[in-house]
Amino acid sequence: MSGFRQLAAVSALSFAGLKNRLWPSLVAIFGIACAVGVLLSMLSLSTGLSRAVQAAANPIRAVAVAKGNNNELGANISREAAASIMNAPGIQKDADGKPIVSAEHISNLPAKRKTDQLPVGMLLRGIGEKGIVLRPEFKLVSGRMFEPGLHELIVGVSAQAQYEGMDVGSKVILPDGEWLIVGAFETGGDMIEGQLIGDVESILTARQRNAYGTVIVRLESTDAFDRFKDSLMGNPSLELDIESQPAFYERTVSGQLTAFLAAVAYFLGTIMAVGALFGTLNTMYSGVSSRTREIATLRALGFGGFAVAASVLAEALLLALTGALLGAGAAWLLFNGNLNAMGRNVFHLAVTADLVRVGLIWAVVIALLGGLFPAIRAARLPVATALRAG
Repeated sequence: MSGFRQLAAVSALSFAGLKNRLWPSLVAIFGIACAVGVLLSMLSLSTGLSRAVQAAANPIRAVAVAKGNNNELGANISREAAASIMNAPGIQKDADGKPIVSAEHISNLPAKRKTDQLPVGMLLRGIGEKGIVLRPEFKLVSGRMFEPGLHELIVGVSAQAQYEGMDVGSKVILPDGEWLIVGAFETGGDMIEGQLIGDVESILTARQRNAYGTVIVRLESTDAFDRFKDSLMGNPSLELDIESQPAFYERTVSGQLTAFLAAVAYFLGTIMAVGALFGTLNTMYSGVSSRTREIATLRALGFGGFAVAASVLAEALLLALTGALLGAGAAWLLFNGNLNAMGRNVFHLAVTADLVRVGLIWAVVIALLGGLFPAIRAARLPVATALRAG
């Protein structure tokens, strides 16, 4: 009998005997399901944040901030500097011939989380005249746009879901009094959906500021970035950092944070995996012990040690993949698409196909490690001794 046919026959016997080892097998499956579920649920944080950043960042947009500034907060770009940025070459013009540029100011606003009523900070973004044109992904879904010069705001749908008091018609308090929320918007699931937006000049007045935090421009093309940047960096009166929007968000929002979240996920997942590994090891050793006579009989009939060892590993892989699919399914049902606030950023958790593949690979590694030594023991089992012991 060929090696493949031997392996198929021995594996079939091994799988058929699983019903006699039901509880130990379920323990192994449950342990691997927990390990994979925890890993994917944690990785859904970093994946969700990364996807929200990618959705918000467009390579045809560029961001100017004060030199050394690591976020969009603050008021460090003077009106004169903003005017210089708006007149730089390489910026796309609107139908009215004006550059598509938005000088913006972002500040913190106290809010309460809906889930637990805890006080948190959300972001209030003031945008310029072309702030909406700059973002073609913007879509007003209810109410109306704010009127420049008035105490009016619009709110992202993610902010509405995450924070109390964000309905259209609600009011929020700024230093100069009440501001009315007149509309709600969506932007395709990016980070801006978790913010309030209003007229930048009105918000600067309310905050008693006279400078911007960022100036965002839409370029004529991605190739125009160097021309735009060089014209500003060559001006000695300006102290700015100019980056493409994806590079800026990668540096200031997602880069280190997503790496940290992924490291935490793998750390916790490894701890769970070690427990699952010992569970699998114990289950496979028990399985080999309970099949001593069966294995010895197969060897006496001429089945090779490799086929026996491979059948043990195949059983471990079957248990591991079953557990991995259960864990991935649970993570997807419980976490995929859920809103989460990380600091001031609101985004949807994401359990993607790539993460499921990571979970399956994780389970295969656990199975191979947990089944290796029991497989070697089964392959080396002396036939005569095993028959007497059975």
